[in-house]
Amino acid sequence: FDISRESTTTRARYGNHAMGQNLLLARRLVENGVTFISVRANSLGSWDDHNGVEKRMKAKGPSFDQGVAALVSDLHDRGLASRTLVVCMGEFGRTPRINGNAGRDHWAPCFSCFMAGGGIRGGNVVGTSDEDAMYPDKRPVNVADIHASICHAMGIDPNKEVMTPLQRPMKLVDNGSPVSELFTG
Repeated sequence: FDISRESTTTRARYGNHAMGQNLLLARRLVENGVTFISVRANSLGSWDDHNGVEKRMKAKGPSFDQGVAALVSDLHDRGLASRTLVVCMGEFGRTPRINGNAGRDHWAPCFSCFMAGGGIRGGNVVGTSDEDAMYPDKRPVNVADIHASICHAMGIDPNKEVMTPLQRPMKLVDNGSPVSELFTG
């Protein structure tokens, strides 16, 4: 957990802010065999931008971009990317239009997800939205497909059935399939 052992150059590459340093710590944990790590993007503050979205994104976006880019680059450079899946997403999108408070509200019909490592083929975009970013257009991907893709990348059969604490069978993913275009092989 002692990121002061990293060079000044490395710490600066991730960014001298909470998000970057948290992502640097995540990389160190991966190097030491930790199998699941969650880095909450709210170390940059709330992402619930119902007001002042432009100003707030200008304040948060560069730190997020810097830290994630450094993490993905380091994972590749250190030979850890093939066994590490990086996923950046929220639970929904944001309205395509700015509201009366210069913000964006919750919007479930259309959102983005970023994945890297874990067998994901880099530089690939799957799906598009309509011209107003309101609804999926070409090659829509649903939440179950994202979940199935994460399972696939982790070597877990998304169709596997598990028993709930109430002893009821439940599939890990219901009606979803891995997004084949994401994977290298």
